[in-house]
Amino acid sequence: MIEIRNLSKHFGDVKALKNINLSVQQGEFFGLLGPNGAGKTTTVNILSTLLKPDDGSVTLNGLDLLSDPRGAKRLLGVVPQELALYEELSAADNLHFWGKLYGMQGNSLKARIRHLLEFMGLNDRGNDRLTTFSGGMKRRVNLAVALLHDPVILFLDEPTVGIDVQSRHRIYEILGKLHQQDKTIVYTTHYLEEIERLCERVAIIDQGEIKAEGTLDSLRQLIQGDSEVLVMLDDISLKTAPADPLPAGVRLTDEGLLGSGDDVNDLVQKLVTICSARGWNIRDIELKSASLETVFLQLTGKELRD
Repeated sequence: MIEIRNLSKHFGDVKALKNINLSVQQGEFFGLLGPNGAGKTTTVNILSTLLKPDDGSVTLNGLDLLSDPRGAKRLLGVVPQELALYEELSAADNLHFWGKLYGMQGNSLKARIRHLLEFMGLNDRGNDRLTTFSGGMKRRVNLAVALLHDPVILFLDEPTVGIDVQSRHRIYEILGKLHQQDKTIVYTTHYLEEIERLCERVAIIDQGEIKAEGTLDSLRQLIQGDSEVLVMLDDISLKTAPADPLPAGVRLTDEGLLGSGDDVNDLVQKLVTICSARGWNIRDIELKSASLETVFLQLTGKELRD
């Protein structure tokens, strides 16, 4: 479905992409992870024909992106990180405007708008201006715009930025339904839990290079020798935990102190000693399988939100 071969892109002296190679199968939910500036958005912009690569090739469902960009565009739906909407228009008018740009018209466009508003759970708000919508509702309209022409490939660049938990889960449900419809989805996000929940395969990109690619299980096996231990702290300890540096392989999470190492007993003792020295109250201790975040940190040495 998507074949990327030796893709490179430079911006002056900056090498944004360095010989990227990726394959995404039809109907696959594929995640692209990387810190800011890693090359995620550059990759999506090339795949969606907004940028031309300096070297390499891309084929989408057998169409060459460079020689037949118009044909490729018919296959694509793109959900950008920034909202591509007109706030003073209603949801239905926004969809009508973008539908006309897709070449849609008449009763077929009206029927498609009604279907998408219902699919997004917005059929009772279709005639309301977007200025009255929450951030999560605007994100759903943004997604509906990308789906107007019923694309077979969907690119989503940080589609849940700046929305609350309930809205995020609503979008998860919508994306799950699209996946069931055999849409091919390429998804970038800063939320690792989204990748773990939604994606079948993941590529980790950093400094314009693919560091690893595979299923979540295969990526975890890259650090199979390591174990993770979570020392859960009580609420008071979490609120008063200082931000001073912790030893290598140890970090604070929303639940407590998380550490990784190749010896579980030594790791538990190390974490308990840290908590005791800082006066933190331990609520529980849990042995965890290696998370995608741990894999990412070990491969790139960076926090995803850096």
